[in-house]
Amino acid sequence: MQCLCIGVNEFADDVVEQITNELKQLKSKQISFHIDEVNSGNSTSIICCVDPDNACENKSIHPYDALRVHVSNALAECIMKQYEQKLIQRIINSNYCYFNIMEKKEIYKSACQMLKNENKNFVNGLLQIRRKNMIIRKLLEYFESTNNLILDGFVNFRLKEYKKDLEEIVDKAVDEFLMQREYKEFIRLLKYFVDIQEPKYNVVHVLVRYDKKYILLDENKREITNECLEDFVSEVCEGEINYDDLLVSSLITLAPRKVIIHGNGEFDNKELLDTIKNVFFGKVVICDGCNLCLNIMSKK
Repeated sequence: MQCLCIGVNEFADDVVEQITNELKQLKSKQISFHIDEVNSGNSTSIICCVDPDNACENKSIHPYDALRVHVSNALAECIMKQYEQKLIQRIINSNYCYFNIMEKKEIYKSACQMLKNENKNFVNGLLQIRRKNMIIRKLLEYFESTNNLILDGFVNFRLKEYKKDLEEIVDKAVDEFLMQREYKEFIRLLKYFVDIQEPKYNVVHVLVRYDKKYILLDENKREITNECLEDFVSEVCEGEINYDDLLVSSLITLAPRKVIIHGNGEFDNKELLDTIKNVFFGKVVICDGCNLCLNIMSKK
């Protein structure tokens, strides 16, 4: 018999289950196997064995090589499932000790979302596959020289490249956290500017045109676009005009008691819409269809 012995301090049941499910694929290759567990104190030895004389439908595949491949795949899954979040926490505490507890929790949450690819991001999905393949390659290299592995030791001392990938994920989570913190401070400042001003209008209607420019109307549906924007436009060249920035600046200057957004479907920049909602919290109404909205649609 040829065997691999895996020493596990924690998660022994999960590791056994993962290896067992993975090794079931050997049956389709006409390779029989068995798994034994030996408990000793707080550790468990998982012994996976195959008969080297097994007949295999693919003569180019040696039973022991197949065992190493499948066990490595199972262990890679276990490492990503059971160790990644702990490693992320360790990296945050070590590399970013100057953040407070609540800030670290936010960074940890963001990093874990990237790890699990909760947003179904294509790049994060590819990075997941890359990390797993990286672990499998290291395991196969390790099993070339020995058939005994202590899982904790392997993770701590043999996966430097893999942990470097995790550090990059934490760095990205920190960048996003800092950007979000700056954004919140920016919104707080804009809200302050709005709150200290006397409202110039009770209501301002914002119409989003088909060309992504904006029309502003007062509560009487009288257009006030030019008088609101002319001061800003005069300071920049036509080619440099950012109409999203102009819209926010105009609304802050007008400080209306209510903002009604028409043609919401034309808002390609959802961050802009969110910014307006945050700055004028509780004062923004999204029109779900009126004559003004229909007029916008008819001019497409």
